[in-house]
Amino acid sequence: MKNTKLALGIALIAIGFTSCKDEKAEQAEKTVDTYVTYVDSLGNVASEDAKANWQGIEATYQLRSGDAQAALANMKDNAEAQERLDAATAKYEALKAKYEAEMQENAQAAVAANPKQQLRNALFGEGKIGDDMSFTWVNKDNILGVYQQFVSTVETNKDAYSREDWDEIKLMYEALDSRKNTVEKEGLSGDDNGKIASLKLKFAPMYTLNRMGAKSGEMKRAKE
Repeated sequence: MKNTKLALGIALIAIGFTSCKDEKAEQAEKTVDTYVTYVDSLGNVASEDAKANWQGIEATYQLRSGDAQAALANMKDNAEAQERLDAATAKYEALKAKYEAEMQENAQAAVAANPKQQLRNALFGEGKIGDDMSFTWVNKDNILGVYQQFVSTVETNKDAYSREDWDEIKLMYEALDSRKNTVEKEGLSGDDNGKIASLKLKFAPMYTLNRMGAKSGEMKRAKE
């Protein structure tokens, strides 16, 4: 009798274990299906909507991709599932490359249509300063280089700037100076501070004389 009960108990445990494994495999299959379906659904999203919400799409993709990869471990024979997952991943990467290229083109077109942004890019580097006028990326270690690039760029292009350009340059210069006041408290070296002072002495008369010249030139052309 004891042997019968023991055998029955072992059988029930085996059945429960098998059932548990089947449930895990079934759930894993559903997880892969969800991933594949999600990627397929992106093909039905309007291009402009997809680009406008790309950050959210990417976050959801990464989550579902990770779940699908983990689910493969719960499949006894996952070769077919792996093939489906790989195909969906390739489809997503192609879509991502397409949209990122289009977004890059749109960004470049926006800069080309915005003279102020072109000027900011020249003075500080591509995309470093936007409409938010944030200089938080400037610190005690790079501020001297920022001033050097700024003054050097202005000196090189001073004869080509309009009065509006000079006004924008002054606005950027004052914002940079404001950031310098903060950086000084964060450990700016005396040597770098001295070099920055020399650059400021170089910039001041260059700005005054050339802005006056630009204004005079505009007035002269207006009278012609």
